[in-house]
Amino acid sequence: MRPTLRQLEYIVTVHRLGRFGLASEVLNVSQPSLSAQIASVEQDLGIRIFERSRKGVQATGKGEDLIRRAQKILREVEDLRRSMMSDLAFAGRLRLGVLPSIGPYLLPQAVKNIHQRQPDLRVIVREENTRDLEQGLKAGRLDLIISTPEDHPNTVQTRLFNETLWIAVATDDPLANAEGAVTALDLHGRQFLTLDPSHRLSRITYALASKCGGIVSDEYEGTSLDSILLMAASGTGVAILPELFAKRQAAFRTEVAIRPLGLENANRDIALLARNTETAASGHDMLIEELRFAANHLGLSVATD
Repeated sequence: MRPTLRQLEYIVTVHRLGRFGLASEVLNVSQPSLSAQIASVEQDLGIRIFERSRKGVQATGKGEDLIRRAQKILREVEDLRRSMMSDLAFAGRLRLGVLPSIGPYLLPQAVKNIHQRQPDLRVIVREENTRDLEQGLKAGRLDLIISTPEDHPNTVQTRLFNETLWIAVATDDPLANAEGAVTALDLHGRQFLTLDPSHRLSRITYALASKCGGIVSDEYEGTSLDSILLMAASGTGVAILPELFAKRQAAFRTEVAIRPLGLENANRDIALLARNTETAASGHDMLIEELRFAANHLGLSVATD
């Protein structure tokens, strides 16, 4: 059957590395042989997969479609091999993507407990923004992700917990020494600080600013929660923070004060997400159990089935 799995591997590797020379080294095959194999696929299918230039190679429109399908085929073949050859949870390897605002605080306890239960299971964690997590799950680079469910349609979603949103302000800000939850009136006319649009928190912040009559800063978009915390400390505005980060990180910073938000919808759901084309792997229920256990230990509102 053509194209063969080996030919698909050649095509995907060339696309990933951007150059035939690099791909031939990684694949341990001569560059003329690699080029000939890809040319053979192009001839068989009647399409052009790559456009070549001095800067490297670029996939054509048809090539992009072929590469996307090839990645899926190769992933499923690899999953088949692993599942047939291993009795371990997740066939011995779990590639888990997670939001940076969640990973450092939720995963240490969960991964420790999973290791105790499955010592031979290798858990590979990648912290990425919402957009990259979505792309990683779709492309098969990640097996599962922990993220905000509304940003990943057409996935199998298991709610883990809900976390409220908090604010951080400079210690000399009028809100710093007040008590109780922050209201919409407290934030009227204030400048909000948030992450760049690749993060779900950015959209949540814009919605909150609209509800409160506040303004989202157009002069600064942070790339991390630490960066917007720094801006808040300088008196630039009000930083909007997820509960885990606020309690486990910002609470120990002496240059800011934190308070919870007392507004409707000032919270976010966090879920474990899988591709909807795959059946749940062995170990899936164990992972959910340990993630919820860790969330409960941290005082979060844990979901129940």
